[in-house]
Amino acid sequence: MKKLLTLFVTITCFALISCAQTVFPLYTDSIPNSRQVPDEEHSDTDQRGIQRISNVSRPTLTIYLPPADKATGAAVIVIPGGGYRILAASHEGSDVAKRFNEMGVAAFVLKYRLPSDVTMINKEIGPVQDAQRAIQLVREKAREWGVDKNRVGIIGFSAGGHLASTAGTHFNHAYIDVGKKVNLRPDFMILIYPVISFADSITHMGSRENLLGKDPSAEKKMAYSNELQVNKKTPPTYLVHAENDSAVKVQNMLLFATALQKNKVPFDFYLYEKGGHGFGMNNPTSDVKWMDLVQEWMGKSGWLK
Repeated sequence: MKKLLTLFVTITCFALISCAQTVFPLYTDSIPNSRQVPDEEHSDTDQRGIQRISNVSRPTLTIYLPPADKATGAAVIVIPGGGYRILAASHEGSDVAKRFNEMGVAAFVLKYRLPSDVTMINKEIGPVQDAQRAIQLVREKAREWGVDKNRVGIIGFSAGGHLASTAGTHFNHAYIDVGKKVNLRPDFMILIYPVISFADSITHMGSRENLLGKDPSAEKKMAYSNELQVNKKTPPTYLVHAENDSAVKVQNMLLFATALQKNKVPFDFYLYEKGGHGFGMNNPTSDVKWMDLVQEWMGKSGWLK
């Protein structure tokens, strides 16, 4: 009986690890750049089943590990969008993580702090601190989670694409306290209808205002216009956008692609004619599944072994 119970517990634990939805606090000690305030996080789900989380001040990483027999060793940190105001936690978060698991990729959904003068000392660096900490944490626990620390990528949607591209272009500046040898550079990036530029003419104004305030300096706008931060060490990138996106203009993606090309950084992209903004994994105007294209790109690029 005792052996059967032990076997049951072992199988149950393995099943839990396989579906892998363990939630880790992003920081084990105090949260950097944070004020001591009550936790006022709120989550709601609409009629379509889309979950939105607001007032995030306690960042976490939710772990989705693929079955051991499918695991490739690749990992992706998933960053939902929401204009730096809310997090679109399901169709740009957990649903995406499960699809990566089907590909044999470990996925880690980042619930990052939303910019707030109430909860943070300097709200503009809070999200990128959390993105860098997520990269650091996944590499620290790579062996435990069956991940190759040299195949850790990042995917971001909309404002989450801005955060992902910030992590992918600002990695030489540590916004968190790390050792000298810590690698904060994502190995690859996937940017879906991303906010890239903070230039007045093409930015998503809500994202910029939520991160930098209503009247940021020219220097701040340039620093967070990530098409201006691309260099030869920027990670290989896959981009997706719709031409008729009226929320985040397609010029954001095109400017980033142009900068990648200029710096001879490998990239690929898929441009939908229609679809607007915020369609997640499934653009209802097209039969093309961009996640299938991402899987093909990751395979050709050597991230899936």
